[in-house]
Amino acid sequence: MSADARRLFSQRETAQQQPAEVPADCCVYAVGDLHGRLDLLCEIEERILEDAAAREAARKVVVYLGDYVDRGPDSSGVLDHLTAAPLKNFESVYLMGNHEAMMLEFLRAGDVAALTWFMNGADETLASYGVDTAALRDAERPFEEMRRALLEALPATHRSFLDGLKRWHREGDYLFVHAGIRPGRTIEEQDPEDLIWIREPFLNNRDPLGCVVVHGHSPAPVPVERSNRIGLDTGAVYGGVLTAVALEGSARRFLEAG
Repeated sequence: MSADARRLFSQRETAQQQPAEVPADCCVYAVGDLHGRLDLLCEIEERILEDAAAREAARKVVVYLGDYVDRGPDSSGVLDHLTAAPLKNFESVYLMGNHEAMMLEFLRAGDVAALTWFMNGADETLASYGVDTAALRDAERPFEEMRRALLEALPATHRSFLDGLKRWHREGDYLFVHAGIRPGRTIEEQDPEDLIWIREPFLNNRDPLGCVVVHGHSPAPVPVERSNRIGLDTGAVYGGVLTAVALEGSARRFLEAG
């Protein structure tokens, strides 16, 4: 499907209310779920740089919505890129996804946390760090051996990056989180687990949330644009495109890679 067709068929709702805005003289970009797709990350960043070059905003911000690891072919390469090559002249904000949370819990707890992570793409992440999970499955405590191998292979810069991920970020009328928020609560009242895991009652909520929530986590074929939220997970790891949104004043532009 072409970019024009995606924009035409993106899920939209119109609302009779004041348009959301980012702060004056600012251009904010948000990038959807990466899941080990270093190739698409590099491509979408080129699109962002091209778009930003045509803007006169004094302040430029890029927000990565989380889920950098798992399922795709190069989780370690994605973290290498994000830690070593932030976009020049941009403020970079990195949010926690549920997949990073699962990885961190495995690093802390090993066997106790293994089942959930290994059901959600851990094998691909471990392989990207050179950990041979097949060779370790016959060990007396295979998940503990995999945890030790990952701890040895994981660069300090990657661990520091994972430990420093934020749960949310706000710019003007927009709130950026990985998964969504629980309606009826302020951001200070949110359960941190909801911010990285929630689907319902967030996705089908039609009431105002006090902000427009920009999120990933719940894949759709095209960006989801409603009066109270923008969903940017367009299934890059499943053969879809990687999507970003550019926010400037009350204007929005969607960019894609893949």
